Amino acid sequence: MDFGFSWGGSMGSIVGEKITYLIKYAAKSLPLIIMCASGGARMQEGSFSLMQMAKISSALYYYQSNKDSLYVSILTSPTTGGVTASFGMLGDIIIAEPNSHIAFAGKRVIEGTLNLLVSKNSQKAEFLFKKGLFDLIIPRYHLKNFISELLKLHVFFIS
Repeated sequence: MDFGFSWGGSMGSIVGEKITYLIKYAAKSLPLIIMCASGGARMQEGSFSLMQMAKISSALYYYQSNKDSLYVSILTSPTTGGVTASFGMLGDIIIAEPNSHIAFAGKRVIEGTLNLLVSKNSQKAEFLFKKGLFDLIIPRYHLKNFISELLKLHVFFIS
């Protein structure tokens, strides 16, 4: 979901298909790690894009119904919209990078819809962590070692 490609890394029908395929592949007793970075669902595709949220969530439900499964969701900056509302927040373990922007709707949309002022830091990882939205905040340079240890621990408990 590279921001250098495809409308700000937005989730369209092809992205949904690829992620669903990845989840089904991982259902063969593999741990699943997804690094999310997205501007949300692709509005240009309308309901096709929105259906990806349901399709991916359904595939994750099937994957997570196996007691030996492990889904780690890593939220990078930004992770917003339909990605946050679906597979971004469905991990067994949810990790965010420091100071990352994580939201469902943008500040301007929330303020315009609710006629409320949204604080500057309300969509930052550290604020959301204090509210219990995810499990850990880990800098990217520590992720490799942390994920390695996490996978060793997972293998230990399922053996």
